[in-house]
Amino acid sequence: MQKLKQNDEVVVTAGRDRGKSGKIKKIYFKRNRVLVEGINMVKKTFSATQENPGGGIKTVERPIHRSNIMVQSPKTKRPTRVKIGEKDGKKVRIAVACGSVLP
Repeated sequence: MQKLKQNDEVVVTAGRDRGKSGKIKKIYFKRNRVLVEGINMVKKTFSATQENPGGGIKTVERPIHRSNIMVQSPKTKRPTRVKIGEKDGKKVRIAVACGSVLP
């Protein structure tokens, strides 16, 4: 069972976006990176195509390393670690800070 899942609310703990929060859009397991909406925005140049004849510069999201984020606790709304435990014979994710089960 994985500790991070898509649509988890996370908080950035390191880097230039420290303190910001957002939802996980995609997880890149082999690269240990996570794409979080609104985090790590960079400017990227695009060449002209038929769909975009002018080309230009756009702001896009880039993946951030998973060690730089923590799951946000549903009760306290603060960053917390996640542990894997059992409840009713099934494996569940549990927030260490408050003890609540993560969805």
